[in-house]
Amino acid sequence: MNAPPWPHQPTVEWQICGICNYHCGYCIQSPARRQGQPSIEQIEAMIDFLATLPDCWEVKMTGGEPFASRHFLDPLLPELLRRTPHRISLLTNLSAGPEAIERFALLTRGRLGIVSASLHVDFTTVDAFLERLVRLRDAAGKGPQFVVNSVLVPHRLPDLIQVREAVTKAGFRFYPQLMKVKGGLHPYSAQDRALIARIVGDWDAAEAARSANFAPSYEGRRCWAGARYLVLAQDGQAWTCRTAKRHGQGRLGNTSVERVVLRQGAQPCPYPICPCAVPANRGMIEGVPAHLPTGGSEA
Repeated sequence: MNAPPWPHQPTVEWQICGICNYHCGYCIQSPARRQGQPSIEQIEAMIDFLATLPDCWEVKMTGGEPFASRHFLDPLLPELLRRTPHRISLLTNLSAGPEAIERFALLTRGRLGIVSASLHVDFTTVDAFLERLVRLRDAAGKGPQFVVNSVLVPHRLPDLIQVREAVTKAGFRFYPQLMKVKGGLHPYSAQDRALIARIVGDWDAAEAARSANFAPSYEGRRCWAGARYLVLAQDGQAWTCRTAKRHGQGRLGNTSVERVVLRQGAQPCPYPICPCAVPANRGMIEGVPAHLPTGGSEA
């Protein structure tokens, strides 16, 4: 298989379950999709596939909420670590109890790359959230990177100004994201944009992508999604990227019933926005500088 000629990190986003213990009104996933989890047999088939990937990939574990899966800490994570050389990343709302958080840290110690912790102020306090994140950081040891994400919900923007201050004071990177709605981005008012600028700076500046996920357009640019990046859903379906999955396009196969076949090279992006920062930050889009995990990626 060809590979991008610039520094990049091959990555799988593994949506290990659909269920989530939070029910955010701004979640782009419909309630009907926020449920379910794979069987042990399906998990084994997905790990079989991940074990065939060449080189060392990053396996970014997402959901739903990964800790809400009854199989996450046993047997899924131990088996993945035992059978593959891949590094682990995690997207979590960090609502799990201290025992689960510390067990995750100990299991992944030495293999953990990035923890993207999503702070939802409707469901937890900043102090409680940061206490859990510090516990995870201390248990994980040196090496992993920690990023705090929050959705820039219009009526919560004044609160998020204070959230940013608390997060950065605690020593963590704050990387919020614009709110998505069906069909694209929420149409922020001029007043909203002024508040967002106080949180992330000038979102029209060239360096804005380092301060927040603005869901930019890469339409027409050659992208390695499907070749060196893919999304693996909880039912074993593999897709080239999140947007392709949402549109029912870019299907690569199903680990439970057929072979997953990766693309052999880059193809022009057909979508007007890229809602996920991972492909760009991992070096999948030609002409877009990568921000790899070793350099402080935004997850």
